[in-house]
Amino acid sequence: MVRPVTNLNSDISATSANLELWPIGNCQVSGLIDQSGSLVWGCIPRVDGDPVFCSLLNGEQNQAGVWRFELEGQVSASQKYIRNTPILVTRLESEDGSVIEVLDFAPRYEGKGRMYRPVAFGRIVRPIAGNPRIKVVMRPMKNYGAGLAETTNGTNHIRYLVGPQALRLSTDAPVGYILEQRTFRIEEDTHFFLGPDEPFAGNLREEIRRMEQSTRKYWQEWVRSLAIPLEWQKEVIRCAITLKLCQHEETGAIVAALTTSIPEAAHSERNWDYRYCWIRDSYYTVQALNRLGALDVLEKYLGYLRNIVDSAKGGQIQPLYSVMGESELDETTAAYLAGYRGMGPVRRGNAAYKQVQHDCYGQIVLPTVQGFIDERLLRIADDRDYESLEEVGEMAWAMHDQPDAGLWEFRTRQEVHTYSAVMSWAACDRLANTAEWLGKSDRARLWRERADTVRAKIETEAWKENGEGGHYGASFESDYLDASLLQMVELRFLAPEDDRFQQTFAAVEKHLRRGDHMLRYAAEDDFGAPETAFNVCTFWLIEALHLAGRDEEARNLFKTMLSHTTQSGLLSEDLDYETGELWGNFPQTYSLVGVINCAGLLSKPWSEVR
Repeated sequence: MVRPVTNLNSDISATSANLELWPIGNCQVSGLIDQSGSLVWGCIPRVDGDPVFCSLLNGEQNQAGVWRFELEGQVSASQKYIRNTPILVTRLESEDGSVIEVLDFAPRYEGKGRMYRPVAFGRIVRPIAGNPRIKVVMRPMKNYGAGLAETTNGTNHIRYLVGPQALRLSTDAPVGYILEQRTFRIEEDTHFFLGPDEPFAGNLREEIRRMEQSTRKYWQEWVRSLAIPLEWQKEVIRCAITLKLCQHEETGAIVAALTTSIPEAAHSERNWDYRYCWIRDSYYTVQALNRLGALDVLEKYLGYLRNIVDSAKGGQIQPLYSVMGESELDETTAAYLAGYRGMGPVRRGNAAYKQVQHDCYGQIVLPTVQGFIDERLLRIADDRDYESLEEVGEMAWAMHDQPDAGLWEFRTRQEVHTYSAVMSWAACDRLANTAEWLGKSDRARLWRERADTVRAKIETEAWKENGEGGHYGASFESDYLDASLLQMVELRFLAPEDDRFQQTFAAVEKHLRRGDHMLRYAAEDDFGAPETAFNVCTFWLIEALHLAGRDEEARNLFKTMLSHTTQSGLLSEDLDYETGELWGNFPQTYSLVGVINCAGLLSKPWSEVR
């Protein structure tokens, strides 16, 4: 589907920046293309690297940190992905009827026995109608916006000195025109390959076209392997592709989002760096993709988890790590970047790595269990893996009634959070299930007893009598509510028909629902009262409505949420429940998981059409 954007002007002001962005990537690098076809965000050499394309967060200086093709006299643009791929086509039209198309992709395909996914972006500019004239604006930056990258050049390339490893732009366009930003007529397909600083091997035109075709084939075959619901197929496919783009394939880590410091609400300073692997977010991501049969993502992620567990040596697991497994993610600010719409700070690193969040133990155990059972996997987990996983379970058992920062990562207070305790119960419960599967009856008995003990503790400490039938509280110490309580059914701690769940759902809906949207919590936190809805919580609401037998309401609310997606079919973390504007880092894995899960729950069965 072509999405039109009219009255575009290349001199976009900082205040008009928005999240109408189109991700491209290859599971090594990723980029975000805006409505004008400009590459406005892209980090090198991986997702948590230096944003050499940082226009998105460069405030009024958004003419730097960008790569775009300006069509002379441009009046409109429209964009679409090539079907079942993250390859983007942007069509630009000028006032005299001239038209060009820009095709954007990051190469990804198998060759010579391995996956080719270089630190590279390919762009092809095609004249479609008239006599189009373009200007290539290529202004990468270095050191988080500290300055423009210096250049050197040859006959058919330009080197951009962005850091220790330069980037080389190989092209069949006139290099002098690019360096001097001169407008020139484009009369045939023109090719651009920004990648490693090495001579481009082979015929540029033929090789880039071959790369694009091979990349297209890879993604379409990957999508072909998915088991998707009957309804909302295109929406689910787009979310699945984007979730896969959030995996750093080299290690298997899955990042929470591709960006840093898009504020959760205007001028809120709730600006966080999400280019890291949260154990919690990754659990939800592999769970959703697992439902679609995308075992490749799960297998890679399980390898990442095994390395994390090995490094912890039976000790505390952090809430998040870098994609390379680095544990220290010191939080600093990028002084040279003004931020999204000038709303800084721009943060690099995330101090949440220092927090204690006990739910992470359950979120390691739950996806890992499949590794012992699923015969489709290339590597079936063994007894040594189970012993290692039991070390994680021991931490869940030890910490199930201890205070932590909780899943919402409060920075100034700790309580015994119900969600964390339920995750600890789930860790013990699933370890018991796995032991039974493996024939380890003594271990199954031990973990079952522990699960029962944790359950009893939760039932005693988390249940709050309030004169209205009672409900579970968000923590053992207080009776305030948060949306994570709706996950008690998903985790199989409660059955949907359980009176205690029904009463808790009613209380959560009453206190946290805002029209068609759901807050994480309404109580003030470190930054005051939340101002925006948290998109995944709205999807949790939709799931709860379905479980409560309110299917028509659930379907209508799901359709409403889909109406808030970007033109690329995606969602960020947060949404202004009064204006409908998207806020927060983009694309947010949590939110895309919500689309996939709800589509699967609410869709009509394939048997209706087969």
